[in-house]
Amino acid sequence: MKVYGNTGCKMPNLDRLAQQSMAFTSAFTAVSSCSPSRSAILTGLPTHQNGMYGLHQGYHHFNSFGTVRSLPNILSSNGIRNGIIGKKHVGPESVYQFDFAHTEETESILQVGRNITHIRNLVHEFLGANDSRPFFLYIGFHDPHRCGHTNPQYGEFCEKFGNGEPGMGYIPDWKPTIYDPQEVVVPYFVQNTSAARQDLAAQYTTLSRLDQGIGLILEELIYSGKISDTIIIYTSDNGIPFPSGRTNFYEPGMVEPLLISSPEHPASWGSTTSLLASLLDLTPTVLDWFNIPYPHYFIMKKDEPVQLTGKSLLKFLSSLTNSESLELNLIRPSESDIKLNNNLAIYASHDLHEITMYYPMRAIRTPEFKLIHNLNYKMPFPIDQDFYLSPVFQDILNRTHEGHPLPWYKTLRQYYYRDQYELYDLILDPEERYNVAKKRKYADILKELQTRLWQWQNITYDPWLCGPGAVLQDAGSYAHNHQCLPLYNDV
Repeated sequence: MKVYGNTGCKMPNLDRLAQQSMAFTSAFTAVSSCSPSRSAILTGLPTHQNGMYGLHQGYHHFNSFGTVRSLPNILSSNGIRNGIIGKKHVGPESVYQFDFAHTEETESILQVGRNITHIRNLVHEFLGANDSRPFFLYIGFHDPHRCGHTNPQYGEFCEKFGNGEPGMGYIPDWKPTIYDPQEVVVPYFVQNTSAARQDLAAQYTTLSRLDQGIGLILEELIYSGKISDTIIIYTSDNGIPFPSGRTNFYEPGMVEPLLISSPEHPASWGSTTSLLASLLDLTPTVLDWFNIPYPHYFIMKKDEPVQLTGKSLLKFLSSLTNSESLELNLIRPSESDIKLNNNLAIYASHDLHEITMYYPMRAIRTPEFKLIHNLNYKMPFPIDQDFYLSPVFQDILNRTHEGHPLPWYKTLRQYYYRDQYELYDLILDPEERYNVAKKRKYADILKELQTRLWQWQNITYDPWLCGPGAVLQDAGSYAHNHQCLPLYNDV
């Protein structure tokens, strides 16, 4: 999108939507993994709090806790009709219930996630129903995701699916855009090689298909007469499936597009804001739009009721003074917040992706700094199945193994093995090349961010709160006096 600085990938429909939206240029996921992120979007709770520790499908088999109150369930209980089209990737069904559902659970993800004609028809069906209730429609495109692991016949990103060539099927509303690998924008975190450029060009093609799908959906909103009273939120679930992207807490793994087009805030259209936003903010934003309070309930009989640590973004669409903007970003005002001058921050929590990929991380990011806590830091960083087979990673792997030059911003060993704490000065080092956690100059910043991260983990009942050097005791005689008891394991 032009608003995010990439003019190489043609996305005219999203560019037009951006002109009728406020674009958040500092928006971040709360976890860079598919199912965990979708659970965070649909509950407003970090993965360690809602229970979706990893992927939902197949033998990964992770689910949110049965007592979690998700956005679709809250909306339904308040008279809002809800629907989902495309990738769902969360469970159990009792927690994530939709009145209208066409997902990978009901039909092929290729059809509901990439066939933009089919998606348009489903949107038409939903919007055309004889139902006067307000609605919430959640559409999950699959086009940003790789498919070389599951459907290699269609290309690395399923860029050939539906293009009309023999055996590829045909999507009537799609006009494929083919990109020259030599003309793609190679970001700093991807090696500038032929294999990487071809990989990026393939994703560009599917992103252009997604863009055309967005245009079809907007046409359906206009046709149905609902465009003038519907808020539109466009974002993604996790980082780009390239090095340092998905499953990472580096910038490429956390940064997300976020457009909010509100018919009640036309003055915000075409504007941008650099205020920090999190995908944890989406549930409170939608609830605020419908004027629905968050319910009072408990998860796993904890002492305190569940509380959202995100914020509604609707207030940002109106004119705010700087001090008001800062106040809105606070999790819970406290003495420590006052001492820290009310610095903005977003938080992130990752436990697993695939079942074999145990690498818990916690992170806090302010406008100036990012702190990543790698709890399992003595183990190599894990690689997921589809990324392993990708041309871009195979290129890194083979060049490293064979001792050939690798024009990348780090080595494979540096990528695998990470320090327990990674602290980056984002003003001086926006590409996160230099970990300053052990620099004396940053000792106070490190301590401050560790404290704030611990406070957030404590508020959200993080089971990993004491790791890796201690064990959390929060039951029995410790039920009302939670403690981290030392392991004396030298970490």
